[in-house]
Amino acid sequence: MGLGVPFSPFPPIVGLFDTYPIGTRLAVGEDSSFWVGNFGGIQDGVALLTNAQLHSNIGCPIDGCRPVVRIPIRSITFVSQ
Repeated sequence: MGLGVPFSPFPPIVGLFDTYPIGTRLAVGEDSSFWVGNFGGIQDGVALLTNAQLHSNIGCPIDGCRPVVRIPIRSITFVSQ
């Protein structure tokens, strides 16, 4: 007897990354900031960005460029190219 809702180990936001090939320049938003970097894939519940820089919601850089950033899928609010 099922619950009527299929179980998915990944939240629906993971589907936002399906159309982006590895290396695509993306902006990935969190609560009060967003990262801009090259898409590195999804692994163990996190989105990977390479050569990424954190920005405030008004667009100003907050920190320097980082070689790899791991963003938990559950904290992502938007993804754009």
